Amino acid sequence: MNVIMRRALTGAMALSLAAPLAACGSDHQDAGAGKDHIGLLLPESKAARYEKFDRRIISARIASLCLECKVDYHNAEQQVDAQKRQFDALVTKGVKVIILDPVDAEAAKSWVDSAAKKGVKVIAYDRLAEGDVAAYVSYDNEKIGRLQGQGILAALGSQAAASDVVMMNGSPTDPNAPSYKKGAHDVLDGKVHKIVYEKSIPDWSAVKAKKEMSDLIDARGPAGFDAVYSANDGMAGGIAEALKSAGIKNVPLGGQDAELPALQRLVAGTQSFTIYKEVRPEAETAAEIAFRLLRGKSITSLTSATAQSKSKSGIPAQLFKAQIVTRKNMKDTVVRDGVVRTDLLCADGLSAQCKSLGLN
Repeated sequence: MNVIMRRALTGAMALSLAAPLAACGSDHQDAGAGKDHIGLLLPESKAARYEKFDRRIISARIASLCLECKVDYHNAEQQVDAQKRQFDALVTKGVKVIILDPVDAEAAKSWVDSAAKKGVKVIAYDRLAEGDVAAYVSYDNEKIGRLQGQGILAALGSQAAASDVVMMNGSPTDPNAPSYKKGAHDVLDGKVHKIVYEKSIPDWSAVKAKKEMSDLIDARGPAGFDAVYSANDGMAGGIAEALKSAGIKNVPLGGQDAELPALQRLVAGTQSFTIYKEVRPEAETAAEIAFRLLRGKSITSLTSATAQSKSKSGIPAQLFKAQIVTRKNMKDTVVRDGVVRTDLLCADGLSAQCKSLGLN
């Protein structure tokens, strides 16, 4: 056999051997690609916090704990089907720990249970997913609702007992929304004259909240209510627009999340309060729990409480506290903690109001 033929045969054999080896390597990669990955599934990007804070803080904390770890991040953009595909893809990839903030807590039950049977640890983040979750990190949501109720009463002052209140509650698919609602009712019921209208707003939509408010104003008239409870700041933005369009001023309006537009409304006087939930401790705790579960370590020191869902009790949990933010304490809360820069807060023609509040 001449040299040219030997080289040709050798090359052909190498190629024939390489093909199955490559295929095996591909299969192996699919099965074990997620070994040092931590999944992070967030529900939407309408609320500024998820992309700006939660994702960044969780990723940074995991990177500081584990050089070889990678955060496998996806956002569902409020679509349940999209989040299910993202979740299933992580499990198929071999990811063993997933931080999940569910779009729909009940819909997630079957995915979480199926993953748990395969040894996947799911950390319910911010919202308590149904199913066999390994841990839960969030805030005491009934207390947040009570703070919101207290904010409405404080804004109404001595007129509270004679006041009619509108309640725009959170999304029906968010397990936190009933807790906010219950907490708010615990404070408002019996302390105001009447809850004259109440509605749960799908997807926490500012557009839908604005329409509901506009329709209510048309039905009841500008004097048909005295205050508006909004379960979050995004919806409060839509409600504020509806009030402005109708020429309604000085109606107490509350929200939640301490988003920049809401804080600007506080400065301008078109929103009475928001609820400040410091994201950093929540996000960093979730990240550390995820790392410990990935490495098979105890999470007892990070979970000082327990939680209960419809499908599981005794869930190891860490629940943080929140606080009311008003015009008067903005400087000593969100500004002090670096949640918002004063140059951004005081933009859009708010310089004079900021000066009066000592913010610039």
